[in-house]
Amino acid sequence: MKFLVFLGTVRDSTPPRPARLGARVAKACLACLGGRYGEHEVELVDALDYPLETVFKPQFAYAKGRAPAALDELAEKIASADGYIMVSPEYNHSMSPALANLLNHFGSSLFSYKPSVIVTYSAGQWGGMRAAVGMRTFLSELGCLPVSAMIHVPKAQDVFREDGTAQAGEDQESWFDYFGRAFTQLVWWGEAAKAHRAEVDPHTRVRDFRKDPSQRNAP
Repeated sequence: MKFLVFLGTVRDSTPPRPARLGARVAKACLACLGGRYGEHEVELVDALDYPLETVFKPQFAYAKGRAPAALDELAEKIASADGYIMVSPEYNHSMSPALANLLNHFGSSLFSYKPSVIVTYSAGQWGGMRAAVGMRTFLSELGCLPVSAMIHVPKAQDVFREDGTAQAGEDQESWFDYFGRAFTQLVWWGEAAKAHRAEVDPHTRVRDFRKDPSQRNAP
């Protein structure tokens, strides 16, 4: 299977220090997935690589062939993936605006009927868990239903180095065991969903909202 790890931060400056704390967490996720679930393909999607316009226009709203190439390429990756790992800091008790902005450029039909894992982090003691609560609703609306286990990394600067390995005094295998509960659920649900999609195309059972907001209206 193929999984995408979305790194939902674009802040690449100091203060705060260290900058791009989420990159450490994302690299740790990649290392865990590669080491323990190496039979699957995993790719990082960094929001910093997608400098999106201030004025919002989703990928599907462009005429065919007119969307920015980077958005079309990412749309293909999202559609071909079997699950997602969403890595986010916490802003005002909510998920990263950069992550929400990037994901909102794509229709839910690309994400639907696939599982996701919520990973949050912070420089403080809570590990972004308040943002994770809101992410459940957000990701459910996208259709990539979050698995029950979540990952929270408090004081991430003291847990992981820049390359994603554990800091001195931290037990990397114990952290990966903790990560593994969520990732194992992701793999299980991903396998089940992929097998069923091969038998029954869900988009033929439940109509996608592709043309007009009124498609969501009650009779």
